Amino acid sequence: MNPYLYYKKHTSSVFGLPLAVLFSCMFFLFSAVSVAQVKSATDVSEIKIGEQITFQIEVETDSTDLVVFPEGATFLPLEVIETYDIDTTKNADKFNLIKKYGLTQFDSGSYTIPRQKIIINDKTLFTDSLKVMVNPVIVDTLKQGLYTIKPIISVEKSSSNWWKTLLIILLAIALVAALLYWFLWRKKPLTEEEKIALLPPYDRAKLALKQLDEHRYLEEEAYKEYYSELTLAIRRYLDEKVYDHALESTTDELISRLRLLKDGNQIDLSLETIKNLESIFKRADLVKFAKSAPDKELAKFDRKTIDEEIDHVKEVLPEPTEEEKLLDEQYKEAQARKKKRRKVIISTLVVVGLLIATFIGFGLKYGFNYVKDTLLGNNSLELLEGNWVRSDYGFPPIIISTPEVLKRIQLDSTQSENTQVDYTTFNYGSLGSNLNITLNTAVLKNQKPEDSINLVAVAEKAIQDLERKGVTNIIVKNEKFVTPNNAEGLKTFGYANFPIGTSDSFVEGEYILLHFTTQNIIQQIIIIWQKDDEYAAEMVARIENSVELKPTAE
Repeated sequence: MNPYLYYKKHTSSVFGLPLAVLFSCMFFLFSAVSVAQVKSATDVSEIKIGEQITFQIEVETDSTDLVVFPEGATFLPLEVIETYDIDTTKNADKFNLIKKYGLTQFDSGSYTIPRQKIIINDKTLFTDSLKVMVNPVIVDTLKQGLYTIKPIISVEKSSSNWWKTLLIILLAIALVAALLYWFLWRKKPLTEEEKIALLPPYDRAKLALKQLDEHRYLEEEAYKEYYSELTLAIRRYLDEKVYDHALESTTDELISRLRLLKDGNQIDLSLETIKNLESIFKRADLVKFAKSAPDKELAKFDRKTIDEEIDHVKEVLPEPTEEEKLLDEQYKEAQARKKKRRKVIISTLVVVGLLIATFIGFGLKYGFNYVKDTLLGNNSLELLEGNWVRSDYGFPPIIISTPEVLKRIQLDSTQSENTQVDYTTFNYGSLGSNLNITLNTAVLKNQKPEDSINLVAVAEKAIQDLERKGVTNIIVKNEKFVTPNNAEGLKTFGYANFPIGTSDSFVEGEYILLHFTTQNIIQQIIIIWQKDDEYAAEMVARIENSVELKPTAE
């Protein structure tokens, strides 16, 4: 069969075209119509250094589509200074999403805003790249004079927030001192019991009888309580002034002791006084132990008798000698010193305990080494927690964050003229110190643009330079290094022994060499720190993660 007849027989056509071809064209047109439209533009094409460019992305899409606009450092070499909210407008059955970005650049030259990626559902679209010219600020030297660069001057480091820490410490000390004063050193108001205890024995005995009268023991026929307090008043007085076992002695033992003291001429008590005391003590024993109930009037008479006998005992007591007065005064002073010494010991223990508890508390939260280094001082910790500086060094600029500003090293101008390389060097610290940072930018004068620079060879030369400076036992490792803004270079790192100053001593340390190259320029960052210095290791990680290379203007 003729193939053409077979094709005609088994296909249909519209205006002479096969249906398959027609359907394919219709599907293509439908798909093209359904794809969202993306437009981009800038408000200006030229700016001066530091001025803002408004970059706009407009997407025409359906309301059900998910649109993701670019974020982050996708506009390099231009910097994003502001990101605006998305504006939405409706156009028939479509929506226009407008996203604006504020961009700028601080170096003059011609720059390209790279293509920006827009994600719509599962599809990826790109905007066009746009050229932007950044013009320098023209200075009229006829009106504005030119001046030489001022020399580097030292600036005192800011005091940071040390006063807050000092204030907290002073408040804590004041609080502890106030608590110690209030509970230990303050002269507290005396209680009634303490005031009574400070009275002389005679006054206390009289006060006890007065307090007995204020009770209603006799009206309530509480004879046991009445006689107990009555005899206690005279017994306590006798215990302090006559016989120091009067309180625990029985009636017979106490009366016998009083008779012996009288017979021995140690106290001139009358027989009547001893007899009256014996009678009242025995009657009190009957009331307390035999539940006897004496006449109320007799009880009142016994109270009056005890009052008189207390006076009689006082009258016959001998006056204390000067020696006894001195001993008594010495005893009081010894008691006062003992009490004061006890307060000092308690205060010391409280302060030491609080300090230990504070140290343990902060140690458990922040680590004991950190607390110890904070209290005693640690140079690496002070650098880590100080005010870091982020700055550009050399040209093309290397952007890096460091705990201190890197100082430019002035090279001998005559020496640089005779070499094939122009060096720009910035430095902090020295070999063997807790942290040493060196940043070099080398411009190769005779390097041809088509010749490539071998960074491995450059790293090997850097290791040789370290050996010439006295570094020994160098362990070398190499790996690829990429900065946060996607600049690629070579990382050389490892361990070594570094000399300390001009001495013959060495310290174990670690090092990192970062090398980058562009055209005839080699950029080098050297970081050296002491081994086992955890704070220095944290600083190095922070420094390494902060490195960015600023691209040159196109």
